Amino acid sequence: METVNRLVIGLLGALMAVGTAATFMVSDAPKFQAPELARIVFWHLPCALVGSFLWLAGQVCAVGYLHTKEARWDQRSISAMEVGTLFGVLAMVTGILFSKVQWGAWWNWDPRQSSYLMVLLIVSAYFALRASVDEPGRRASLSGVYAVASLVPVLFLTFIYPKLKVVQTLHPNVIQGGELTFDPQYRVVFYAMLLLILGLGISLVNLRFRTLRLESALDIQDAELANRDHSAAPRVVRPLSLSPTDQSAASAIGEAFGATDHPR
Repeated sequence: METVNRLVIGLLGALMAVGTAATFMVSDAPKFQAPELARIVFWHLPCALVGSFLWLAGQVCAVGYLHTKEARWDQRSISAMEVGTLFGVLAMVTGILFSKVQWGAWWNWDPRQSSYLMVLLIVSAYFALRASVDEPGRRASLSGVYAVASLVPVLFLTFIYPKLKVVQTLHPNVIQGGELTFDPQYRVVFYAMLLLILGLGISLVNLRFRTLRLESALDIQDAELANRDHSAAPRVVRPLSLSPTDQSAASAIGEAFGATDHPR
């Protein structure tokens, strides 16, 4: 199993290198402010989509824990939430770079930017809650309830709010307005990168989950060692004082056994 995991990660790494090279083989976006930098969309949008998917997976696993109270569900939940947050931060960073290149400002309070920042803050509160509780069972229960409760606002801020007609955002204009042309060549590279980043995210979640399982097993082993009964007095072999007569008898017995074991 360990060999298979290494092969998968190695294969994903090689494919990511090929995919990255492919993003520089497509033509520049002619209507982009900096045509050669339009390729950032090949990382920005997949990171945002994969991050949202992993957050949703973590929230579903939290439901599994609340239903079964099995530690493996909590470990799956925190693994997905952690890796999802990693991709969420990458999406935010690449989005800030995109904003600077396309709109001339690192941050312009676009509704899409603001709503995604709120999502990151909601998820950050999840980790703050886990860090504030020491007892494992209570920590898993409280964070599971919070993860489930945050499902609706996260979905609303990610997929619904930016698309409301009353919300004026610059994001749709970038693609729908023709400023960034998505010809078939772009689409092939984009979907390839999306699949590769999704595979990378799932592999990282699996790796993190296995790490948490090992940490849990070590904690259980340490607890068992700490709970052993050390109250019993250690057995000490003390020398006996023998009288000359007893010493002679012991010597005779020893010689007799020696003669029996080693015949001459």
